[in-house]
Parts: sequence; structure tokens; C-alpha cells
Amino acid sequence: MSEKPSSSTSDDTEGRAADTVRAVYDRIADHFASTRAYAWPEVESFVTAVANGGGLGRALDIGCGNGRHTQLLAEHGGDAVGLDVSRGLLSTAAARRVEQSFPAGLLQGDAACLPFADDTVSTAVYVATLHHLRPESTRRQSLAELGRVLQPGGLAVVSAWSTAHDRFDAETAIDTTIEWTLPGGETVDRYYHIYDPDSFRAAVAAVEGIKPLSVTVSSGNCYAIVTTADTDVGAIDLAIESVL
Repeated sequence: MSEKPSSSTSDDTEGRAADTVRAVYDRIADHFASTRAYAWPEVESFVTAVANGGGLGRALDIGCGNGRHTQLLAEHGGDAVGLDVSRGLLSTAAARRVEQSFPAGLLQGDAACLPFADDTVSTAVYVATLHHLRPESTRRQSLAELGRVLQPGGLAVVSAWSTAHDRFDAETAIDTTIEWTLPGGETVDRYYHIYDPDSFRAAVAAVEGIKPLSVTVSSGNCYAIVTTADTDVGAIDLAIESVL
């Protein structure tokens, strides 16, 4: 397997962006899932801190892929639900759920139009998905949707690839495609919006429904811990704000 940056591409696209992401990941689902066995340490730190700080409650994994972080949420006591636009990836998550014996719901859905009522999610993990959405208005809408479904005082971790990653030479945000190479040699292009740290911070801060508690860079990714806009920041456990 290899992942290679290709030429820069436009942030604009014809048709629904979710359909494009779905088609790509349905095509590579089994191979992609086989390379994503473990939870990211940054996500594990966040989930552990929230679980220890009062519990996860209803916990949503947006862009759940093969369910590795859905499993993490469930095993830390959350009422876990994994959501992904790709049926292929959801099938790998369902297989993982059986193999690892963890309780969780799995739903097909669009990060920019979450199938949940307002204020019904206590904790959310939204990692390695935002950067696949285009155009910019769809990325912004997905962050607004996160704020809509989070309960007052709820917490989420959001991540996207950063120009700080050693595979990129750019210093400012770029749009690009990165090839995924299947075992037989076939390559599949995946769209990415690569954030520079300042543009990521600005993108999160610009969404009315959420409030960033911390924004950091780790392992080539931008991370933000966010809460709802109406939350009294003074009531948030400082240990949770600083876990990344």
C-alpha cells in the first residue's frame, strides 16, 4: 500500500461531495480498513479524559471507517454510534464489531447532514474526515452540524491533515489528491484539503455553533477540542482541554 500526493486540485467539484467520497471509499474499503487497526493515541487520550471526567454519554464517531474509534468509545463506556458515508467501510466496521465484541450502532450518513436531533450527543470524535469534504462550504456545514447535535457542554475532538506533515512542502493550505494503491497496483485518487495550522484554527473558530478549547498539531495533523458555543468554558475540566 502507498499513499502519494498527486497534483493540486480545485476545491470546487461537480455533484455532491458526499457521493464522491462514498464512491472512493467503497472502492478501497477492505484494503483501507486492513491498514487501520489501532486507535490514534491523541483520540485515545481525549476519550480517556472525557470518560474519567464524567463519562462519555451518547458518543458519536463521525467518519468511523472500520470502527476503530467507535470501539474505543464503546470500551470506555460510551453509548457509541459510528457513522460513515461509505457502506463498504461500514461493512468492515460491522465485521470488527463482531470480532472484537463491542456494543455500538452503525449508521450510513453524511457528515454535513447528520441524522441526529439537536443536542443529543454528549461526546464526538470527528477525525480524518473533514479534510475529504469539498467545497469549503461543506466543510463549514459539517462543523456546524457537529455543533448542532452536541449537547450543551458536550465535547468533541476534530482533526484534519496539516501542512506540518512531513509529506507536504506547502506552508499554506492546499487542495490536492493523494493516490491509494490497491494490492493489484490500481490507484485511486482521494481528495484532501490540507490545512495549515492557522487556517484550521480559523475554520473551527468561525463556526457559530462550536467553541474551540484548544488547537494543536500532533503527528502531522491539526487537532481541536471543541464544545458548544453556549458552554461556560470555566466549567470545562482543564485536564480535558490539555490532553492533546
